Amino acid sequence: MRLSVRRPHRAKPLFAALAVSAAVATVLTVPTSATAAPAAPSAVNCATGDICFWTGANFTGSKCAWDAADPDWQNGAIKCSWAATTNVKSVWNAGTGDYSGVAYYKGANYTDRVGCTRQQHGGNLAGTYKVRSHKWISGSCG
Repeated sequence: MRLSVRRPHRAKPLFAALAVSAAVATVLTVPTSATAAPAAPSAVNCATGDICFWTGANFTGSKCAWDAADPDWQNGAIKCSWAATTNVKSVWNAGTGDYSGVAYYKGANYTDRVGCTRQQHGGNLAGTYKVRSHKWISGSCG
Protein backbone atom coordinates (compact mmCIF):
# COMPACT_ATOMS: atom_id res chain seq x y z
CA MET A 1 0.00 0.00 0.00
CA ARG A 2 1.29 3.32 -0.99
CA LEU A 3 0.66 6.36 1.07
CA SER A 4 0.97 9.74 -0.50
CA VAL A 5 1.79 12.75 1.52
CA ARG A 6 0.22 15.91 0.35
CA ARG A 7 2.44 18.94 0.57
CA PRO A 8 0.89 22.25 1.45
CA HIS A 9 0.37 24.68 -1.45
CA ARG A 10 3.05 27.38 -1.49
CA ALA A 11 1.11 30.34 -2.89
CA LYS A 12 2.49 32.93 -0.49
CA PRO A 13 6.09 32.90 -1.81
CA LEU A 14 4.84 33.01 -5.41
CA PHE A 15 2.50 35.92 -4.61
CA ALA A 16 5.31 37.78 -2.85
CA ALA A 17 7.65 37.33 -5.83
CA LEU A 18 4.98 38.64 -8.22
CA ALA A 19 4.29 41.64 -5.99
CA VAL A 20 7.98 42.54 -5.82
CA SER A 21 8.32 42.19 -9.61
CA ALA A 22 5.34 44.49 -10.17
CA ALA A 23 6.74 47.08 -7.76
CA VAL A 24 10.13 47.04 -9.48
CA ALA A 25 8.51 47.43 -12.91
CA THR A 26 6.47 50.39 -11.66
CA VAL A 27 9.52 52.13 -10.21
CA LEU A 28 11.50 51.61 -13.40
CA THR A 29 8.79 53.12 -15.61
CA VAL A 30 8.23 56.34 -13.63
CA PRO A 31 9.92 59.18 -15.57
CA THR A 32 12.60 61.21 -13.83
CA SER A 33 13.13 64.93 -14.24
CA ALA A 34 15.89 64.22 -16.76
CA THR A 35 13.53 62.32 -19.05
CA ALA A 36 10.38 64.34 -18.52
CA ALA A 37 8.83 66.06 -21.52
CA PRO A 38 9.69 69.73 -22.07
CA ALA A 39 7.43 72.27 -20.44
CA ALA A 40 4.33 73.17 -22.40
CA PRO A 41 4.31 76.67 -23.88
CA SER A 42 1.50 77.74 -21.54
CA ALA A 43 3.69 76.90 -18.53
CA VAL A 44 6.49 79.23 -19.66
CA ASN A 45 6.34 82.97 -18.99
CA CYS A 46 7.51 84.11 -22.44
CA ALA A 47 5.26 86.29 -24.63
CA THR A 48 4.26 85.00 -28.05
CA GLY A 49 6.84 86.06 -30.62
CA ASP A 50 9.66 86.53 -28.07
CA ILE A 51 12.87 84.71 -27.28
CA CYS A 52 13.40 84.53 -23.51
CA PHE A 53 16.49 83.67 -21.49
CA TRP A 54 16.68 83.03 -17.73
CA THR A 55 19.42 82.96 -15.11
CA GLY A 56 17.94 79.83 -13.51
CA ALA A 57 17.10 76.35 -14.72
CA ASN A 58 13.52 75.50 -15.70
CA PHE A 59 12.63 79.09 -16.69
CA THR A 60 13.34 80.57 -13.26
CA GLY A 61 15.38 83.48 -11.98
CA SER A 62 15.81 86.77 -13.81
CA LYS A 63 14.52 86.90 -17.38
CA CYS A 64 15.44 88.95 -20.44
CA ALA A 65 13.18 88.85 -23.50
CA TRP A 66 13.28 90.20 -27.05
CA ASP A 67 10.97 90.22 -30.06
CA ALA A 68 13.82 91.01 -32.49
CA ALA A 69 17.50 90.25 -32.98
CA ASP A 70 19.97 92.03 -30.69
CA PRO A 71 23.66 92.30 -31.64
CA ASP A 72 24.70 93.36 -28.12
CA TRP A 73 22.77 92.52 -24.96
CA GLN A 74 24.91 94.91 -22.92
CA ASN A 75 24.76 97.97 -25.18
CA GLY A 76 21.92 97.30 -27.64
CA ALA A 77 18.42 98.74 -27.86
CA ILE A 78 17.29 96.32 -25.14
CA LYS A 79 19.84 95.85 -22.36
CA CYS A 80 19.86 92.68 -20.31
CA SER A 81 20.90 93.78 -16.81
CA TRP A 82 22.54 90.49 -15.84
CA ALA A 83 24.15 89.49 -19.17
CA ALA A 84 27.66 90.67 -18.31
CA THR A 85 27.88 88.83 -14.99
CA THR A 86 25.54 85.83 -15.06
CA ASN A 87 25.43 82.66 -17.15
CA VAL A 88 22.28 81.77 -19.08
CA LYS A 89 20.64 78.61 -17.71
CA SER A 90 17.39 78.23 -19.69
CA VAL A 91 15.74 79.47 -22.88
CA TRP A 92 12.32 79.42 -24.54
CA ASN A 93 11.67 80.42 -28.15
CA ALA A 94 8.05 81.58 -28.45
CA GLY A 95 8.64 82.73 -32.03
CA THR A 96 5.86 82.41 -34.57
CA GLY A 97 7.40 83.68 -37.83
CA ASP A 98 9.00 81.96 -40.79
CA TYR A 99 12.36 81.46 -39.07
CA SER A 100 13.66 78.04 -38.08
CA GLY A 101 14.97 79.25 -34.72
CA VAL A 102 17.07 81.66 -32.74
CA ALA A 103 20.86 81.31 -32.66
CA TYR A 104 22.71 82.76 -29.68
CA TYR A 105 26.31 83.80 -29.32
CA LYS A 106 28.93 84.43 -26.62
CA GLY A 107 30.19 87.52 -28.42
CA ALA A 108 28.62 90.77 -29.56
CA ASN A 109 27.63 91.09 -33.23
CA TYR A 110 26.79 87.39 -33.54
CA THR A 111 30.25 85.94 -32.92
CA ASP A 112 31.07 82.59 -31.27
CA ARG A 113 27.76 80.76 -31.65
CA VAL A 114 26.95 78.54 -28.66
CA GLY A 115 23.46 77.33 -29.44
CA CYS A 116 20.19 77.54 -31.29
CA THR A 117 16.62 76.88 -30.18
CA ARG A 118 13.80 76.07 -32.60
CA GLN A 119 10.46 77.87 -32.42
CA GLN A 120 8.11 76.68 -29.69
CA HIS A 121 10.98 74.81 -28.02
CA GLY A 122 13.27 75.45 -25.12
CA GLY A 123 14.75 74.01 -22.01
CA ASN A 124 17.80 74.04 -19.79
CA LEU A 125 21.20 75.00 -21.15
CA ALA A 126 24.64 73.95 -19.92
CA GLY A 127 24.72 77.09 -17.78
CA THR A 128 28.48 77.45 -18.27
CA TYR A 129 28.53 80.55 -20.51
CA LYS A 130 27.18 84.07 -20.89
CA VAL A 131 25.23 85.08 -23.98
CA ARG A 132 25.90 88.48 -25.57
CA SER A 133 23.83 88.45 -28.80
CA HIS A 134 21.13 86.52 -30.65
CA LYS A 135 19.29 86.52 -33.97
CA TRP A 136 16.48 84.68 -35.69
CA ILE A 137 17.78 82.39 -38.44
CA SER A 138 16.33 80.52 -41.40
CA GLY A 139 19.13 77.96 -41.69
CA SER A 140 20.13 75.00 -39.58
CA CYS A 141 19.16 75.20 -35.93
CA GLY A 142 20.85 72.44 -34.05
